[in-house]
Amino acid sequence: MTSLSSKLPLAQCAVQVSPRDNVAVVKNGLAGGEQVTFPDGRTVVVTGAVTPGHRFATRAIPAGSFVLQYGQPIGTSKGIGEGDPIHHGNMSNEVPVVRDLPATLNNPAPDFVPPAQRATFRGFLRDDGRVGTRNFVLIVPTSMCSSHEALQISTIAEYAHYSRARFPNVDGVVALPHNKGCGCSDGSNLDVMLRTLANYADHPNVGGVLFMDLGCEKTNLTLVEKYLKQRGGLSTQKPVHWIGVQECGGTQGAIEKGLELVQQMLPIVNQAVRSEQSVEHLSLGVKCGGSDGFSGLSANPALGHAADLLVKNGGTVLITEIPEFCGGEHLFAARAKDLATAREVFAYVDWYKEYAGKFGTKLDDNPSPGNIKGGLLNITIKSLGAMAKAGTTRVEGCTPYAQPPAHRGLTLMQGPGYDQESTPGLIGAGAQVVVFTTGRGTTIGNAVAPVLKLTSNTPIFQRMSRDLDLNAGTVIDGTETIEQVGRRVFEHVIKVASGEVLARAEEQKHREFQLWAEQSVSL
Repeated sequence: MTSLSSKLPLAQCAVQVSPRDNVAVVKNGLAGGEQVTFPDGRTVVVTGAVTPGHRFATRAIPAGSFVLQYGQPIGTSKGIGEGDPIHHGNMSNEVPVVRDLPATLNNPAPDFVPPAQRATFRGFLRDDGRVGTRNFVLIVPTSMCSSHEALQISTIAEYAHYSRARFPNVDGVVALPHNKGCGCSDGSNLDVMLRTLANYADHPNVGGVLFMDLGCEKTNLTLVEKYLKQRGGLSTQKPVHWIGVQECGGTQGAIEKGLELVQQMLPIVNQAVRSEQSVEHLSLGVKCGGSDGFSGLSANPALGHAADLLVKNGGTVLITEIPEFCGGEHLFAARAKDLATAREVFAYVDWYKEYAGKFGTKLDDNPSPGNIKGGLLNITIKSLGAMAKAGTTRVEGCTPYAQPPAHRGLTLMQGPGYDQESTPGLIGAGAQVVVFTTGRGTTIGNAVAPVLKLTSNTPIFQRMSRDLDLNAGTVIDGTETIEQVGRRVFEHVIKVASGEVLARAEEQKHREFQLWAEQSVSL
């Protein structure tokens, strides 16, 4: 922390996001007693210790007045003096609820880059026109009852039967072990599970599929095959095989049969080759986890700039984590293409509030201990920063969990804030690449899509450099602008999508997968 009685320019020690704000976010920590000089010549004495990512008041905030960051209310003052650190003791979480939208709401489409001038990447063109950034053989267990065998098949196949030297166009053999299926209820739970597994099998990053069950569970191969037929099968021509553990004589028999089928698929999947494709075929998932007080100041808005670049190039951006819209959903809804879409945004947030209420929880409970320690004192602060990942272009629509949208551009996907469930949902909804911002250092990956990590601060990037891909902490350091980092993110996404470089999570074999088991709450 900076020593007592130091006289510091604001830009050296803190960030004031908007001219309307009555707080500033501290960069490296202040011990208390420092004199902070503002561009208008004012000097504010910080009255107590403020750790990195937390705030002090830039002027007195009388009790009952709103505390402002991002130019928006983040809480209500209980009586805060000029220079006071902001904490739960002097700020409540109350913020105004704003749902008024003009009946004539009609936001214009972005200024698209002409098709001939759009950026390109080298991807796997599938026969339905979609493009993969990877080319995997995928093992899909229909329930937890065959997840062990699925994981064994993928692990043994990768180390014993697959190699880049033999199959240069195949990115690996992966599985989706999970703890769902069989003893689940009908309705939403079952529908979401089948949809997610089917959309992974149908994903453009997947070149061949092996479905497997135990044989007696509720979600067996017969049910999955029926579901696929009802939806018209898979969208692309790819080798697909089906085996049952009981049918094969048990675990060892199923593993041996699965390995045999994988070996048959590998040469076929290897026939796919990369070719130059417009980034309009890219769908980018944007996520955050292990966030801190800097996430909304550096990594998230930088990712938002990259998202804008992709949308303007004709691509698609998917954002989720509905709990992290609470307190700021009116701002996102105001960006909708029309009033009907704005109301759909509100409906998605309200659905989630009702869903969470069934379990006795509130969206205010969302910030984790790590979030709070890093400066995200409540859900409103977290939400206002988190939404910056979606950039500034208009919202085209909403889509259910793990369901590809019917349109390009920016889309809101229903889903939880929990990383292990929301990240797989983005890929199930068609994302071929995910950029995941983090301030504390999150390492999650995915079985079929690269997950890039963008850090909000330089110290965590240096500490965990083998897990983290890009650093937006340079914005806080003052060496790069948000736009410069955003351009760098966009260009790196293209390199990763082209297979020129791997995401750090891919290098570390992070392949987390878990399903979000929705409850039957109607929208």
